[in-house]
Amino acid sequence: MVETYARPRFGEPREPKNRVNPGGRLALVVDFVAGSHGRAVAFLLLCCMLFYLPGFFTIPPIDRDEARFAQATKQMVESGDFVDIRFQDDVRYKKPVGIYWMQAAAVETAAALGLPRPQARIWIYRIPSLIGATGAVLLTYWTALAFATRRGAILAALIMCSSVLLSVEARLAKTDAMLLLTVIAAMGAMARVYLSWQRGEDPARPPWGAPAIFWTALAGGILLKGPLILMFVGLTILMLGILDRNVGWLWRLRPVWGLMWTLVLVLPWFAAIFLRAGQTFFTDSVGGDMLAKFVGQESHGAPPGVYLLLFWVTFWPGAVLAGLAAPAVWRARREPGAQYLLAWLIPSWIVFELVLTKLPHYVLPLYPAIAILAVGAMERRVLSRAAWVIRGTAWWFVVPAGGSVLAIVGAITLTRHPVFFAWPFVAAALIFGLIAWWLYDDGHAERSLLNAVVAALFLSFATYGAVAPALTRLFPSPEIARALRNVKCVGPKIAAAGFHEPSLVFMTDTTTLLTDGSRAADFLGQGTCRFALVESRSERYFVARAEAIGLRYNVMTRIDGFNFSQGKAISISIFRSEGTE
Repeated sequence: MVETYARPRFGEPREPKNRVNPGGRLALVVDFVAGSHGRAVAFLLLCCMLFYLPGFFTIPPIDRDEARFAQATKQMVESGDFVDIRFQDDVRYKKPVGIYWMQAAAVETAAALGLPRPQARIWIYRIPSLIGATGAVLLTYWTALAFATRRGAILAALIMCSSVLLSVEARLAKTDAMLLLTVIAAMGAMARVYLSWQRGEDPARPPWGAPAIFWTALAGGILLKGPLILMFVGLTILMLGILDRNVGWLWRLRPVWGLMWTLVLVLPWFAAIFLRAGQTFFTDSVGGDMLAKFVGQESHGAPPGVYLLLFWVTFWPGAVLAGLAAPAVWRARREPGAQYLLAWLIPSWIVFELVLTKLPHYVLPLYPAIAILAVGAMERRVLSRAAWVIRGTAWWFVVPAGGSVLAIVGAITLTRHPVFFAWPFVAAALIFGLIAWWLYDDGHAERSLLNAVVAALFLSFATYGAVAPALTRLFPSPEIARALRNVKCVGPKIAAAGFHEPSLVFMTDTTTLLTDGSRAADFLGQGTCRFALVESRSERYFVARAEAIGLRYNVMTRIDGFNFSQGKAISISIFRSEGTE
């Protein structure tokens, strides 16, 4: 093993310095909370609530992935079958069962607490994602403590907390926020073992804490999204093995006991689903979902380099600091801390760039490594001083300016309402973004970063708390559900033609028939207390079939909206069978 333990760890100043207060009241807040772990954790929890709760309860279900996950969980709760995963009558075997169990637990808990109609409230299904995002921020702090000072760890966690992509995932009822939590837990535990080995520490009794966290997180990641977490861990180990020419430190993870523990946690459900569905689950999840991504799944194909372009938006505001830190990080690449973080980041990033299917959230588990690397360079005060790099700090102002304009213009276009409630938050975001840009210099980078984080907070208030809930035209399913809740008949039956989004099934009923215009007319003629939801492009087929079979019906209401999954305006008529009120 290369004797590197005497060298300064990444993120630690190379020589003692009297720290100069980076300036501003925001830095004084960080000074205070950095006084103890308890304060730091409480502060980060407060920040997570401020960032993630706006819009959490008021944004309707988002098509298509969130609504599919929520509906599959809803059917688990309705049927009491917590092994099989289905969307209506179709199996949904793309992902393992982990997130469905967590969402079901949230729904059952809400029901036990007496909350009315918990199965129809999308925010309850988002609770695991909120917990996952908050836990990921706290685990970023915990992981960063192995590489940087407590103050640096707080800043790295703030970068993750304020990142655009994690703010989105915290509000979506799907796997990615919780998967991020498991990846950070595994990588943070492995980092402690690796850095201990690099420092030459050889305790008589290696502690069990890090191995226990590592293997439990590994099992959780497998139950959430299959073997993806193994890629992050495996590529990191492979890269470190190539660079160090030694992987003896892996024995400190107690792999024999750890593998047994992981199998104890994951095998029961995999055995149960195999007994239920045979090889169908493994065929659909591995062949139909994972391997299909290599050839461009669901029209999401894109060339290499797309993630690098998206990074400057999805990791804002931390992306600016990452750009400033990149040259120093590369120079420090053979220091143990930087080497570990780069091994976490680079191999998996290359894989994602090469895979044809690209969605922004795929690279989310790599962002904590970037946050810690960026803060490490900032703490050393080795950020780039190149003029062309420093000009990039304008991005701290450009993103809130552009995002605010898009949000307000979009609201006016879709709703003919300027959403004045959002404007004070927009103004505050612009002011703090401008301060972050104007006051930047390499000796006071922390001051600019903190102002940019505050800009991100006000932008979150404006976008998720004010604008998104006002865009009712983007969410026709809740409007349809409200109209159907006002009917007087008991046990209404529903068919939908031309609008088949998963949110409609979630907001109405699991038995909602997704069909075409002609069959919707046949459905309506089969009895009373029936309703046909017919999109305008299918209406002529409905009318023609109704005339052919002599169907008599009434128009209940018409709902206009915009199907953003398909990128087109829609108009849905609700027809009811004659005699139905």
